[in-house]
Amino acid sequence: MCLTLLASRMDSAPLPFVASELLTALASAGGDRLDANEPWRQTFGEGALWDRLPPDDARFAQDYTREAAGGRATTHQVFLVDGGPSDPAIPVLLHFVPVCLPDVHAGQYPVALSGEVLREPESWAAEQTRRRRMEMLGQMAMGVAHDFNNLLTTVLGHAELLRADLADRASISAPEATAHLAPMEHAARDGAALVRKIQGYIRNEKRERAEPVRLHALVDDVVTLTRPYWHNEPRRRGIEITLDTDLTVLPPVLGTPTELREVLVNLVLNAVQAMPEGGTLGLATRRTPTGAVVEVSDSGLGMDEDVQRRIFEPLYTTKGEGGTGMGLTVTQGIMQEHNGRIEVESAPGEGTMFRLVFPFAAHERAPVAPAAEAPVGLAASGVPERAEPDPPADAVRVLVVDDEAMVRTVTAKLLRVRGYAVRDADGGQAALDALDAEPADVVLTDLSMPGMSGRELAAEVRARFPDLPVLLITGDTDAEAESSDVAAVVPKPFQLDALDATLREVLGR
Repeated sequence: MCLTLLASRMDSAPLPFVASELLTALASAGGDRLDANEPWRQTFGEGALWDRLPPDDARFAQDYTREAAGGRATTHQVFLVDGGPSDPAIPVLLHFVPVCLPDVHAGQYPVALSGEVLREPESWAAEQTRRRRMEMLGQMAMGVAHDFNNLLTTVLGHAELLRADLADRASISAPEATAHLAPMEHAARDGAALVRKIQGYIRNEKRERAEPVRLHALVDDVVTLTRPYWHNEPRRRGIEITLDTDLTVLPPVLGTPTELREVLVNLVLNAVQAMPEGGTLGLATRRTPTGAVVEVSDSGLGMDEDVQRRIFEPLYTTKGEGGTGMGLTVTQGIMQEHNGRIEVESAPGEGTMFRLVFPFAAHERAPVAPAAEAPVGLAASGVPERAEPDPPADAVRVLVVDDEAMVRTVTAKLLRVRGYAVRDADGGQAALDALDAEPADVVLTDLSMPGMSGRELAAEVRARFPDLPVLLITGDTDAEAESSDVAAVVPKPFQLDALDATLREVLGR
């Protein structure tokens, strides 16, 4: 494999960059520069071959030079060359090819180095950013719909409970009214906050100047923004991703919030994709003597050393047609713009951790108070319990199954208003345990739950209790019964009259 192979090895699909004048150099087998043209000297300097490369890139370049000296050509490797204190790093595409000379012993070839400086057309970079953002939003869309249906179910459910109380009594006390109004207001605020976060992400409103950014608060925002992707979508597929956060309050760093949010969103989505069977998503912030650290980890597939060496290369992807190969390249560029760096630790089968390291703003050396606004989440309703009449002796016994406490609570309360005898269970296995302990006349279960989906629960109930009907309750607009295990599908958000009518129809009452 010698210099004569270079033309054929370099014949490949063109990169979406504008190439500069050809850079050429000749190196000895030991890695010393023997000769170089003027474009090479302007780019790499007059010193040693790899003085202007970051330490990791310099190590890789030296390895490739040694391999080429042993007779093995390496082509199409991208390196970032230090452009100076005020200039961004320069991407350079390099080829390392052994030079075959008649009087050179095998394993001691000189090495021909050639390459081009890659300069991105402005329109291409902007289009890649826009495309990646829209892909992420599309992936999260179904999960967002699930969250909104749960929020609306809470609002409508408590509105019906309040209306029932007002109809039954001449007056209603303030604590009783608050018991219904508080979760309605909570759900509405959660929904509005989620919309604001999505709008901010879509707009990508950048400020020309850097500003102080509280990284722990930014991570909280990203948790909420990406929740549909790591929480709801996996549950739709019957798997569970557990969130593990350890957020230390940090002094602010100087940066652009929208760009840093994009970095974190991209790393979270990559982590989720690395756990096709479920696992643990970790988000942590911590302080070092000189700066702030954000860690995004997963317990998924992991990467071998070869993949780790290439993940920041433009257009390199392990996702086939499902990836652009630019997500981590852009992430690395944003970190360099913030005078920070990105590190990776991984091993096959042992998960991956990406570590973002930032310098503190010069005037900040002490911890600051947390942001005034608490992280927005989809919490349980927290409704004060009120005395409810005992159901009649012949009341229909309903088991309500949902992993979302907010929805489970309001559904049970609504059914009790209509005289049903209601128990509830947090998930499929808890439901089966409840049925083993005490019989029911009908099961009303959510569709998307971790561990055991609503359809899987329905099949298990059918196997154990053949005459016990199961109704699915779901926010999926295209969900249908589809099998004899499911008696009916109730869409979210539902009204009590419609739910009551469906239950009576299924039970023949």
